[in-house]
Amino acid sequence: MSGQPARAPGPAGWSRHARPGRPGGGKLTGGHISVEPRINERIRVPEVRLVGPNGEQVGIVALGDALRLAQESDLDLVEVAPTARPPVCKLMDYGKFKYESALKARESRKNQAQTVIKEIKLRPKIDPHDYGTKKGHVERFLRQGDKVKVTIMFRGREQSRPELGFRLLQRLAGDVEELGFVESQPKQDGRNMIMVIGPHRRKSDAKADRPAQHGDRAASRQRAARTTAAAAQSADGAGQDEPQSTPEAKA
Repeated sequence: MSGQPARAPGPAGWSRHARPGRPGGGKLTGGHISVEPRINERIRVPEVRLVGPNGEQVGIVALGDALRLAQESDLDLVEVAPTARPPVCKLMDYGKFKYESALKARESRKNQAQTVIKEIKLRPKIDPHDYGTKKGHVERFLRQGDKVKVTIMFRGREQSRPELGFRLLQRLAGDVEELGFVESQPKQDGRNMIMVIGPHRRKSDAKADRPAQHGDRAASRQRAARTTAAAAQSADGAGQDEPQSTPEAKA
């Protein structure tokens, strides 16, 4: 005798999922280690602490009895806590559970905010009109929840006047302070001076507001269209009410 506890037999010939292995019962070698829980006849312990499909505690039962309950309920016996003594197993539809878990993971990845850094380049002696355009781009990026890397490019003798770039960056940071904050203070990097502005709001929040903004714009367009149609109809009615001149009236 080996001294190991005998494995409790399950219902003969029953398994809702195929058992891994080679045809003919050959032993598997190599390959990756599965991270999925053991289910049904893959569970190899004499007894388990059983949890019902609705979370109710059934208690410690023999493995064969647990498998029999799973078969009668048309569910799977899934090992949810293999390190417990005895292991905890739950009755569930394992295929449905895996499908719902995959959906939740996909939604979590979809809603996960990705950090994107946009870049805007300026010259120390930028034209006021160009500055307004660049500032508008920075504001748009910050509203979308993106970080903005602002680069001041020095050329020729401008390199001897770094204070011009510093003042320009400070001015830009003050103009957009309602939308973002200075995440990285201005610093010299060769011929360039760089500052990073981070948004106050997260990108996921900005994405959530976009459908509402689109709806507001659509409603505004519809109101404008109705106003235009009403004005055109009023103009047509006024034209029809005017007295028509006839040859007799002219005579």
